[in-house]
Amino acid sequence: MATPTLGPMQLRILQVLWEKPGSTAAEVTTHLRRRQDVAHSTVQTLLRQLEEKKAVTHVRRGRVFHWSATVAREEVTASETRDFLERLFKGSPSGLMAHLIREEHIPEDELRRIRRLLDQEGA
Repeated sequence: MATPTLGPMQLRILQVLWEKPGSTAAEVTTHLRRRQDVAHSTVQTLLRQLEEKKAVTHVRRGRVFHWSATVAREEVTASETRDFLERLFKGSPSGLMAHLIREEHIPEDELRRIRRLLDQEGA
């Protein structure tokens, strides 16, 4: 099954559910409101859309739905990264790295981590 296309808020909801599977819509809303204002009705709508995309599922306990992700974080990360590279850098990882090195401030400790990763991968 292909990884579904996700909007930014749908991705944020999945991130909550990866951290806290079995969350209610109210719990997801509360968590999201720590970073930005979002209406509870919007979260409920997005959860239903994610369920239609088969990215989440729910279990009903009494009158409350408890939501969990059905797609793995790693699967979504890989799919979103490929899409990002295609859309912005014509699929070129080196184009992304060149942009980061030239245009973004990367602290020295992060640069050392990147160099270690490249060395470990034989790059």
